[in-house]
Formats: sequence, structure tokens, C-alpha cells
Amino acid sequence: MKIAVLGDGAWGSSIAILLSENGHKVSLWGAFPENIDEMRKTRKNSKFLPGVKIPDDIKLDTEISETVSDASVVIFAIPSQFVRQNLKKLKTHAFSPKTILVNVAKGIENESLKRMNEVFRDELGGEINYCALSGPSHAEEVSRGQPTAVVAASEYPDTAPEIQKIFMNKRFRVYTSADVIGVELGGSLKNVFAIAAGIADGMMLGDNPKAALLTRSIAELSRFGTSLGGRPETFSGLSGIGDLIVTCFSKHSRNRFVGEELGKGRKLDDIIRSMGMVVAEGVKTAKSAYDLAKKTGIDTPIINEVYAGLYCEKDPHSCVSELMTRKAKSEF
Repeated sequence: MKIAVLGDGAWGSSIAILLSENGHKVSLWGAFPENIDEMRKTRKNSKFLPGVKIPDDIKLDTEISETVSDASVVIFAIPSQFVRQNLKKLKTHAFSPKTILVNVAKGIENESLKRMNEVFRDELGGEINYCALSGPSHAEEVSRGQPTAVVAASEYPDTAPEIQKIFMNKRFRVYTSADVIGVELGGSLKNVFAIAAGIADGMMLGDNPKAALLTRSIAELSRFGTSLGGRPETFSGLSGIGDLIVTCFSKHSRNRFVGEELGKGRKLDDIIRSMGMVVAEGVKTAKSAYDLAKKTGIDTPIINEVYAGLYCEKDPHSCVSELMTRKAKSEF
């Protein structure tokens, strides 16, 4: 099967490697020609995925229209805030109704407050064959063949099982779901909670507060997600609790890293500059989630404090105090 992967970051490169190993004909597109040229020469993605070989049979492209031409599956591994502008490049491309468009970006668009499924339909029309793929899946581990499980979600009954079949092997397990809303919100919001977990780590608060934070994050995630149409059980699954756990604890988590540095007293602009081109989706999603919660009237105390820490330079100690001194209430 011919598969196009759009986005030559760590996750896009890992997906391309995985699908190539599964026997598919894979093309990988990148927005920066100099990075693609370097990858062609070295068969390595030193900038985003150091130490991992790019198989020789993966075609490396700089023309997005050429990459998607005749592809049966197009995978979008582009940071969420850049998805729309890249979709606009494909508006003149006539996708077959059978072409499966898979999104792996985890975020909520800042300006529109829309999930990626909604952004896709804005730009490409409402009849696209869309699937969201999410779950606890750090690229650094997937690219090295470490066991991973994710979930594929689509409103079309045949689409998620098809993606399951394409992706699955003995090291990469895929479950299916019909809850696109829940899977997308779980994958997006966990990045915001991971920043909160990182702040706790940076402040060296200990185990008790981090356990409490994660537990209340799960409650907030479920409350937010179900209010917007997600299914409650989704937030107990791989794209909910699963992704939350890995992102809040992993050394690979860019979002946890941002929080940790904030907890140590560094300023956000300085942290982002030090990360270069590496994206921490939770920084942008924190603003979207905060604005969306205010718009819809959802109670999100943890998201509110992460937003205040990121965008209002609120002191981390004040954020913790705000959460701890809220009005007493029942747990459930």
C-alpha cells in the first residue's frame, strides 16, 4: 500500500519507519528542504530523531502534492497549530473517498478552538475519510521497536479497523474506537496536565502532590471531554489515562520538560528558545483549552493555573496555593 507521511519530525519519522517495516511503500514529506536533503545523504534524522536509521526504501520528499499523489493513506504528523495552513496546500488535490486521512497531531487550534477533525473538515469538506490515532507513544521508543499500544478512532465503521491492520505488528498494537471527539480531546488535554506535572517536579514537591495532581487531572479531563461530547470510557483508555501517565512521567516528554523548567523558575520564552524547533504542544493547547472552558462554562481549575503560569507569569507557588485552597467539596 502506498502511504504518505506529512511531517518529518520525530513522530512522523517514527511512523514512516514503522510502516516501512510493515511492508508498505512510504513517502515522507518535510517542510524544511535542508532537513530532507540531510536525511537523504545520511539516512538519519539527526535534528528530530537522533540515532535512528531511516530505511533506504522510504522516499523523502519536499513537494507535498507529489507525496500525497496516489496514496491510499495520508498521515498528518504536523504540529496542530500548523495543520490548517498545510491543509490549504492540499485543497486543490482531489482525495478519493476511499483515501484515509489519519491525524496524529495532539492539540486544539488557538484561533478557532476546534479539534483537528473539525479543522480537516473546514478545509477539505465534510465527507473526508478521517481517522485520529492517539495514545502513549513516544517516538523515541516506537522508532526503536519498544512495545507500544495506541487507539485509532473514526466515525466510519471500516476505517479504524483498516488503520489497525496497516499499523499493527508484534511491537505496535492498535485498538479501535468510534469516539473521535474523546480520543482527540484526551490526546490534546493530557499535554496541558503534563506541564502541571512538570511544574510539580521542578518545584520538587514530592510524590503526594503529584499523585493528587494526576488523579484530579483525570477527573478534569473526563469532565471537559464528556461536556464536549466524548464518551466517559474513552478517558479511562489509552488516549486518556494512558497518554496522561506517559506524558506526565517520561523523560521524553517535552511538555513535562517545559513544566519542570517553569517550576525551577525559568521564564517561558527562555525555555522555548532553548528547545529550538522542537514543539511542546501543551503550551499552545493550554490557551485553547482555557478559552474553550471559559466559552463553554466547564470547571477546569488545573488548566486555569497552567494557563496563568504560562501566559500571566503567575508564580508556581501561587498556582499550587490556589489549587489547594479552593472551596472544600466532595470528591465525586
